[in-house]
Amino acid sequence: MSSAPLLRPTTIYLEPAVPGYPRGQQILARYPDATRIEVPSHWNIPGLHGNAGLVHDWVRTKRDVLVLGVRKSFTMRANGRSADWIAPGPANGCAMACAYCYVPRRKGYANPITTFVNIEQTLDFLTDHARTLGPKPEANQVDPADWVYDLGENSDLSVDATLSDNVQDLVRLYRDLNGAKMSFATKYVNRDLLQYDPGGGTRIRFSLMPSRVARIVDVRTTPIPERIAAINDFVDAGYEVHLNFSPVILYKGWRDDYAELFTHLNDTLSARARAQLAAEIIFLTHNEQLHDVNLGWHPRAEQLLWQPQLQETKRSEHGGDNVRYRTGFKGRMVREFRELLARHLPDCRVRYAF
Repeated sequence: MSSAPLLRPTTIYLEPAVPGYPRGQQILARYPDATRIEVPSHWNIPGLHGNAGLVHDWVRTKRDVLVLGVRKSFTMRANGRSADWIAPGPANGCAMACAYCYVPRRKGYANPITTFVNIEQTLDFLTDHARTLGPKPEANQVDPADWVYDLGENSDLSVDATLSDNVQDLVRLYRDLNGAKMSFATKYVNRDLLQYDPGGGTRIRFSLMPSRVARIVDVRTTPIPERIAAINDFVDAGYEVHLNFSPVILYKGWRDDYAELFTHLNDTLSARARAQLAAEIIFLTHNEQLHDVNLGWHPRAEQLLWQPQLQETKRSEHGGDNVRYRTGFKGRMVREFRELLARHLPDCRVRYAF
């Protein structure tokens, strides 16, 4: 990883109630020299959200700005792919700057981390939901025994853990919550998590792609070799570790690059890691609005991500228009990818691919 700090907040936007929460006090005490600007809502900050001029300061904003808010809504959404349920997480936004990330579309031109300080309400909501469900009635492709809750749909929990104890609280909750497991995907190796004692209650999905592409699109993330090197350690620390091949980006030479990636994994993973290994495969979904934003700060990435000759518009489950690889062509590529994985990393079970 770069020696430069991923986060060094010099400006903190905060809702009025934040200092009244212990977690808010913890975070504010960590950055005593940051300028504090009170705002009525973490969702609508004039000068930050919707400010097209900030596109040229994309990375600086992610590094220097932090937003603190109180989560108002607690809803659970059924999933069935990465998890059984998409749960309300401890944060929204990220200090990393992956060029394909859909989250910035929701706030426009700037997407620093928003951390929610009312973690106790989140923990109570998650506990009540799991206990109301009771035991999982039958195995599915998500998990054979536990209800799995994705807590990181809109943020990277490995990064969130550098700001406060929110993530540690969640790991402890699912360590002791019978019949339930938390899950999140990550592109950042935070070795402090090795001390959290998860007891098998947390599934980490390390996101992987060929290194030469990651160096272009995975901005401010942990290099791919370091992510791979961390897998055995996290398994030994009591985490379930799966692989997240996402997004799969098609380009000239992708087959050779993925064969090299799979071979590297096959040569690195311990017997214990292999025994619990599984993967999800998610091909690139892009968006014209995000494409236009990226052209303002990282046009080189768009040479990989925006390929109209291979893509078509598809309506998302949330009602937006996204761009995905063309029907038929994508199906062939998914099959090729799975065959390549089976050839070079035969111990890796595929939970789902699309």
